[in-house]
Amino acid sequence: MRLLWMQAGACGGDTLSLLSADHPPLEQLIDEGLELLWQPSLSTDSTRRLTQIIADIIAGRTPLDILCVEGSLITAPRNTGLWDPLGGRGKKDVIAELAGAAQYVLAVGTCAAYGGVHAAPPNPADCVGMQFTRTQADGLFRADWRSRSGLPVINLAGCPTHPNTITKALAFLLRGLALELDPWQRPTDFFTTTVHQGCTRNEYHEYDVEDTTLGGRGCLFFNLGCQGPLTLAPCNQELWNSRSSKTRAGVPCFGCTSPTFPRDGNLFRTEKLGHIPLQLPLGVQRAHYMAYKDLAQQAAPERLIDRKMEP
Repeated sequence: MRLLWMQAGACGGDTLSLLSADHPPLEQLIDEGLELLWQPSLSTDSTRRLTQIIADIIAGRTPLDILCVEGSLITAPRNTGLWDPLGGRGKKDVIAELAGAAQYVLAVGTCAAYGGVHAAPPNPADCVGMQFTRTQADGLFRADWRSRSGLPVINLAGCPTHPNTITKALAFLLRGLALELDPWQRPTDFFTTTVHQGCTRNEYHEYDVEDTTLGGRGCLFFNLGCQGPLTLAPCNQELWNSRSSKTRAGVPCFGCTSPTFPRDGNLFRTEKLGHIPLQLPLGVQRAHYMAYKDLAQQAAPERLIDRKMEP
């Protein structure tokens, strides 16, 4: 299968993530038959070669199986995309033509999927995602757009996307396995569990033993803005570099796989309604949560109150 990786308006973090994948590593996929037509950090030819590859794909001379897009699509000024040009055209238009020729289209990272950081207000470059702009089902493509496979854009969300999520998704396509997508077009194989599941601070959360400043051992949800109970991502199911995650390192989850990332406001503060967070864990009713938490706090073991449980 032939893969072309296009980098739009981005920091390159998803490319760095790809290079860190180890389960499976990218080189294993190459051994299995994945051909990299172009990848910004791995290809050694000049960009003139990229121009020729693009021309051959659009003319139908070179089949394209997988198009990976990293970064938000810059449409400014006035929908020309010329703030991010390629060959005298807006890169967004080049990517749109390539997507029309591709069997599968993958938006790698939240910027490509939903606009991400660049599309956050005030969005001066008029950035959009491939098929969404934040929660609106209208990005570079309309909601009913489909690739040659009949699938919409496959959103591998994250800022950056987990390394192994990228290579596992590629492995699914390479091996002819189906990718089932959720309503935000994320593969359910990688975006079904919350970041909260597998978090080593879970027991602190269950007994409402919460930190108010960074650096402690308690839960980060009630006061420090952690979005782990609200965010679907594999971060605590499959550790980064097989070692750690943000919450295990004492940093709140910022919900970077969500269409609304980055959310408006202070990322290190939890907005509350009374003494209960305004946004509750997925699937939880407010009345039940309030009653449960009040009882749980009274029943908290001394070892948790004294912060003797290692996170």
